[in-house]
Amino acid sequence: MEEEESEGIIYLSSMPEGVVANILSLTTPSDACRSSAVSGTFHAAAQSDILWNNFLPIDWESLVSRRKTSDLNFDPISSSKKEIFFSLCDCPLLIDDGNKSFSLDKWSGKKCIMLGARDLKIIWTDTPDYWTWISHPESRFGEVAVLLQAWWVELRGKISCKMLSAATTYAAYFVFKMNERYYGFDIVPADAKVGIVGGECCTISVGLDPYLDNSQRKRQRLVWMGSNAPGHRQRLRWMGSKTHTPGINMSRMALPKERHDGWFEIEMGEFHNNGGDDEVEMVLKEVNCNYSKCGLMVQGIEIRPKKSVLHR
Repeated sequence: MEEEESEGIIYLSSMPEGVVANILSLTTPSDACRSSAVSGTFHAAAQSDILWNNFLPIDWESLVSRRKTSDLNFDPISSSKKEIFFSLCDCPLLIDDGNKSFSLDKWSGKKCIMLGARDLKIIWTDTPDYWTWISHPESRFGEVAVLLQAWWVELRGKISCKMLSAATTYAAYFVFKMNERYYGFDIVPADAKVGIVGGECCTISVGLDPYLDNSQRKRQRLVWMGSNAPGHRQRLRWMGSKTHTPGINMSRMALPKERHDGWFEIEMGEFHNNGGDDEVEMVLKEVNCNYSKCGLMVQGIEIRPKKSVLHR
């Protein structure tokens, strides 16, 4: 038995580097990195362009060519394919006039696309009394949309399945923040849905107040709610005096999670991409509340593989 095992080890060590690289390409990027400790041959194969070229999407060069600027953390010609792979994982590229970003999921190599606020259809963003556009130092995009005051919030995004990796289950995440004077998002949950255009999709309830489930983090603050327009009486509410908002069942509602980049995200739904010419539509809206809302900052909607670990 020991002799058979020894012969097996000798055989693996003597395999050509290209053969080992092709074998590793059938695994995942994380498995390939771990294989470096097996032997010198595996270590060399785990660095080879043969391997990492297989992990890169077929159309990665086409997507990179759609970037907004010439700033890259790698040289498409001289950099190794492994360097290019991890650069695309760690540094999302702005594409399509800077309104989308393209990156790779480091665990699977699948494509991740984020639609910036300018790439979404947000109702009333063309009305200065309701929304405004500002630059934000923590946003990957040039501008974010900020809600000044409105009773309804509704936004939609669409993406072609061709831009995503085929045979992959994706989830869409609404990426946002609240400014210091936000209000009106702890009264009625919003509705979110994601699905192939023309197909079936489920609507889920989501809570957009980042502090809805943590009363200790709720800031003690006076918040003016209502309209500043003549003839409307402003209503004064004391936020932080309650542990939760009556009427909202948090056990049946998706809640925001804080990301490593300082923004919050909430899962809107998932879909399976079979490839082809289909489009995916993502909708988030809250149109049932009789109170006004303020302070929502929209960075965009990120579409990434469902099983991806939150790392951005």
